[in-house]
Amino acid sequence: MIRHVRFDKKKRVVDELIRRIEGGVMADGVLLPGEHQLAEEFSVSRGTLREALAELKRRSYIATQSGVGSIVTFDGMVLDQRSGWAQALADTGAVVTSEILRLEAVTRPDLLSSHGSDQFIALDRRRRAADGTFVSLERSLMPASGGLESLPQVGLIDNSLTITLAAYGYVGATGSQWIGAEPLNEEDAQLLGRPVGTVFLKALRTTYDRQDRFMESVESLLDPLHFRLHLQFGTPT
Repeated sequence: MIRHVRFDKKKRVVDELIRRIEGGVMADGVLLPGEHQLAEEFSVSRGTLREALAELKRRSYIATQSGVGSIVTFDGMVLDQRSGWAQALADTGAVVTSEILRLEAVTRPDLLSSHGSDQFIALDRRRRAADGTFVSLERSLMPASGGLESLPQVGLIDNSLTITLAAYGYVGATGSQWIGAEPLNEEDAQLLGRPVGTVFLKALRTTYDRQDRFMESVESLLDPLHFRLHLQFGTPT
């Protein structure tokens, strides 16, 4: 019965995406929405969605290209964000210090429907370069569950959110990241010591763990004099 239900869900996704493609709603060459967005839209698990996408690929409705991804660099050096911003910056040899501005429990009713809870832990940090200027401001949101609800009392392990999350059983496996640019509002400009309206890169990243549980969303404001977006694609020959 479970297998039959899963097959029906997969077929529903496949049929609807084929309808959109053949009807011109999704034009040739247009990228599909991300897995998380599609899974939410069709109310299916990521496993079921991936099976549906594999079926579409098998039937030549879509194609995939390996090795496509975007990364962030600091002063031209690649940042491996899988280890967290602090470790990634340290690995480049950059002298950047981190300051915690907020670590507290918050209630977010607006996220109840999408995350199944309105209780979260908020962590705000800013980072300062060796010359004293602030180069980034990050606001992280984590579930207030699985032991993470105690973070405001016990703090981070080794001043690293990534290490702390791993210690509580949250290890990143999948996610998405969007990067754009926007002028600083009054609050952010004051925190970063810049004039209001100064344009910063803005990165929005959501991460899920190996059990497909939401583990972190982070909004990062990055000084474009130091940070860059680098896109790589294809397989090097």
